[in-house]
Amino acid sequence: MLKAVCSRQELAGCSYYGCVSDLIERPELARLKEITHHVRTSRFQHCVNVSYYSYLVCRRLGLDSRSAARAGLLHDLFYYDRKAYNSCRTKDEPSHSLMHSRVAKGNAGRLTRLSDLERDIISRHMWPMTKKLPKYRESLVVCMIDKYCAVLEFVAGTPRRSR
Repeated sequence: MLKAVCSRQELAGCSYYGCVSDLIERPELARLKEITHHVRTSRFQHCVNVSYYSYLVCRRLGLDSRSAARAGLLHDLFYYDRKAYNSCRTKDEPSHSLMHSRVAKGNAGRLTRLSDLERDIISRHMWPMTKKLPKYRESLVVCMIDKYCAVLEFVAGTPRRSR
């Protein structure tokens, strides 16, 4: 059963799924299920969360919800260990926060044809760390939803303390 964190909606049967169905079952995305992202969330689940909530917000605002859903699903399509990368990089190399969007965009481009909008969403989802302001409203939505989902995943993924 495919769901977004804090949602009761089964995603496989809704309009959202039609936007991403060609991508979501790909083995390249399945590999993300094995990688922890925020506390106990897999990177795959994080991407689904960002994708679904970005789709909903963009649809509500009359924006390109399909592109937001697709780019949201692909925005963290990288396989390396981010902590290991940051611990062994030289000071001349970019941090993970700056590097992973480039890697994800390259991986996504090998998986599917990306529009200019989708490339911008993936490239700029780490704004303001990326310095360059997102070009499109959809890019800004995905950027904000990415941060929102990180908080949700942290809160939902943290074991409750016993009293």
